[in-house]
Amino acid sequence: MKDWRSMAHVRWDCKYHIVLVPKYRKKVFFGKQRKRIGEILRELCRQKEVELVEGNAASDHIHMLLSVPPKFSIAMVAGYLKGKSAIRINRELERVKGSLVGRS
Repeated sequence: MKDWRSMAHVRWDCKYHIVLVPKYRKKVFFGKQRKRIGEILRELCRQKEVELVEGNAASDHIHMLLSVPPKFSIAMVAGYLKGKSAIRINRELERVKGSLVGRS
């Protein structure tokens, strides 16, 4: 039998395969950065009560299998992960201060 989860009014098992690709498919996911990016994504998933079932980082993209509760749309979750992870990666790994707007 499936491992159904339940909320007050529904039983659910929603899993989505998401691929995050950086702009121009730059090969930026290497070594220590790769592990730190995985930690950042896991932490962001925990904040939104989304379960990261499986993840794999290639050199130029990231595959994730997410279990998303029905109270969140998948578009909102993907936008949240892309936006917040980009900000944290730039601040922590590239040591950028300030906003990301207007940078080339």
